[in-house]
Amino acid sequence: MKIFYMTSEASPFIKTGGLADVSGSLPKEFKKKGHDISVVLPLYGQIPSSYKEQMEFLGYYYVDLDWRRQYAGVFKLIYQGVKFYFIDNEFYFKRQSIYGQGDDGERFIFYSKACVQLLRFLDEAPDMVNANDWHTGLVPLYIKDFARGDDFYSKIKTAYTIHNIKYQGIFPSEIMPLTGLSMDYYHDNGIKYYDAINMMQAGIVYCDLLTTVSKTYAQEITYPYFGEGLDNIIRNNQHKLVGIINGIDYDKYDPEKDPEIPYNYSKEDPSNKVNNKTYIQELYNLPVREDVPMLAMVTRLVDLKGIDLLDFVLGELMQEDIQLVILGTGDSRYEEKLRFYQRSFPNKLAARIYFDESQSHKVYAGADLYLMPSIAEPCGISQLISMRYGTVPIVRETGGLKDTVQAYNKYTKEGTGFSFSNINAHELLFTIKDALKVYKNKEDFGKIMYAAMDKDFSWDASCDEYIENYKKVLNNRI
Repeated sequence: MKIFYMTSEASPFIKTGGLADVSGSLPKEFKKKGHDISVVLPLYGQIPSSYKEQMEFLGYYYVDLDWRRQYAGVFKLIYQGVKFYFIDNEFYFKRQSIYGQGDDGERFIFYSKACVQLLRFLDEAPDMVNANDWHTGLVPLYIKDFARGDDFYSKIKTAYTIHNIKYQGIFPSEIMPLTGLSMDYYHDNGIKYYDAINMMQAGIVYCDLLTTVSKTYAQEITYPYFGEGLDNIIRNNQHKLVGIINGIDYDKYDPEKDPEIPYNYSKEDPSNKVNNKTYIQELYNLPVREDVPMLAMVTRLVDLKGIDLLDFVLGELMQEDIQLVILGTGDSRYEEKLRFYQRSFPNKLAARIYFDESQSHKVYAGADLYLMPSIAEPCGISQLISMRYGTVPIVRETGGLKDTVQAYNKYTKEGTGFSFSNINAHELLFTIKDALKVYKNKEDFGKIMYAAMDKDFSWDASCDEYIENYKKVLNNRI
């Protein structure tokens, strides 16, 4: 199968969140299974020069945006066996940040259209184009629109993946002329969203296959609470909606071989894990104690990650004999609160208000318990990584967290983590206390650790699901 994967970020070239992890690791699995996979992303100014120096310039074409003709250069790089194409336009992509610019609407209209024109430029008509999140939401629509006047596009099928429905690409209707699309598409079951255009909505409506990143999230987004105003559109297109859980890169996240952690270990012999804990204690100026349970979060500090729940009970939690390590950045109000708590409890809380990839591996390896009390979580990657490293997750039962973490049963001693169901701060606190009780029983806690590490969250099974659903579309069974 020939597949083009259109995305706005991909690890290791450029990353702001989970989309980059998926875009960097899922295509490798397609390649491993024998498919011809190409990934397309913008040539941002932030991409390290070490990668840019290896790129091959293939040529250029022009993209029409209303009365303007914008340059689109094409660069190619084969990385870990996967073909990556980079769309170059310095006016749009050489910016201080990759998102949050005043003309984001225009930038990603250009990018979506350039992605579709790239296929013509390369003279490659794939079986399937998989677009991702709002940044490439117009890709399925452009392919259908181009097919009306160019037979080259007529057999190309499209998949559209929602990684987070909260961010939809909503822009004033005044930019509709920039798209070059007919106003026939500007209606409530098309690109129109109230008096604006909605790029994610366009992706949902005009794709042939709609996927999201966990089975529970696929159900949740059909309801108003989780649907962020698109639940009605989702329900109208539910016949083509599939939830496929994300995986993680098992080469990158492997406690047995990970070069980023000081002491390697395995599920068969986890004895070195405690040495990673004392390493973190020294690194973050916490008292060095092997016996104290260490809780951790590697997260964006935003409301959806459940930081408010933690804030509400943090004073009580600090009365327990624990250490808490938090690594990440986000909303300034949360950053300031965590700095305050660190000043108040310097021997118990280490808040590191920055992100460091290497340190994140060390935290996953060193902690005993991992906190993820998310209000909503499409899939979640952190809990998958933490289980891989034998760091037992404590999660709220939502989205992919519900699908991937099996709650501990104190009677059968089975489970891979701890969970609570309601958006309630004390329910979080009581679940943490339950986990701390089990932690004191080394035999029972060791069983949970082993069960968590024994789970397979590689991309193997998930990639098979993508292929199976692609085939259904190609055989007109969706």
